[in-house]
Amino acid sequence: MDRAAVDADTLLRVALVLVVAWLALEVVGELLDVALGLLGLLVPLAGLALAALVVRSLLDRL
Repeated sequence: MDRAAVDADTLLRVALVLVVAWLALEVVGELLDVALGLLGLLVPLAGLALAALVVRSLLDRL
């Protein structure tokens, strides 16, 4: 099989699959960025809650 034996339709299908895969990876990347952004907001709140529990424990009010 030489290189010129590949049909144009096959090349277009391969290019289309690559573009769809690229777009899917972009969407997944954006969703992960949003999820990690929300998780990034929860970390300081969890730290504040933990600090409040420590203070309440030190004051014997837990």
